[in-house]
Amino acid sequence: MTDARLTHDLVDRSGNICELCGAHHELAPFGVAPFEAESAEHAALLCAGCRTQISGEDAELDPTHWFCLQEAIWSPVAPVQVLSYRLLHRLAPRATWAADLLAQAYLPDEVLAWAEEGIHTPDDDAPRTLDSNGTELSEGDAVTLIKDLDVKGTSFVAKRGTLVKGIHLTDNPEHVEGRVNGTVIVLKTMFLKKA
Repeated sequence: MTDARLTHDLVDRSGNICELCGAHHELAPFGVAPFEAESAEHAALLCAGCRTQISGEDAELDPTHWFCLQEAIWSPVAPVQVLSYRLLHRLAPRATWAADLLAQAYLPDEVLAWAEEGIHTPDDDAPRTLDSNGTELSEGDAVTLIKDLDVKGTSFVAKRGTLVKGIHLTDNPEHVEGRVNGTVIVLKTMFLKKA
């Protein structure tokens, strides 16, 4: 199928809007892995904003942009369901609304298998992020400081017992990011305990 024909088919199906967020600008076909954008059965019409955020497994997702998935997950179009499911799976550790929606979503067996096929699972050999007790930390967990910490570049001390909600894992398994006193700081895992 030619690119022009595919685009035409997707525009007809979608009503010339992004099939995830409903935007009207910079629309283009997006192949849903493991398929290329070869046919409308394996592609969705997406805006540049959605394509940019989806582009990589490690790309940072803006949870507020993805509120649109509350409608998109119920689409009758399989590629849109697959993309919505995968995005909700990526958002769920940090956004409770996404986890709740993921728990409610229903996909036919073949669509669910396709959706789960593209979900990245952490490599078992990859270093894990562990707290001071050896408990594994995950994206979005809450932790407690076990020691007073001087925060470089600021005039405050992060006090022992401070609860830090919604941590963000970094590339270094010995560091996480968290918000303390309204400031995002890097915390060493050796001074943290999972809450």
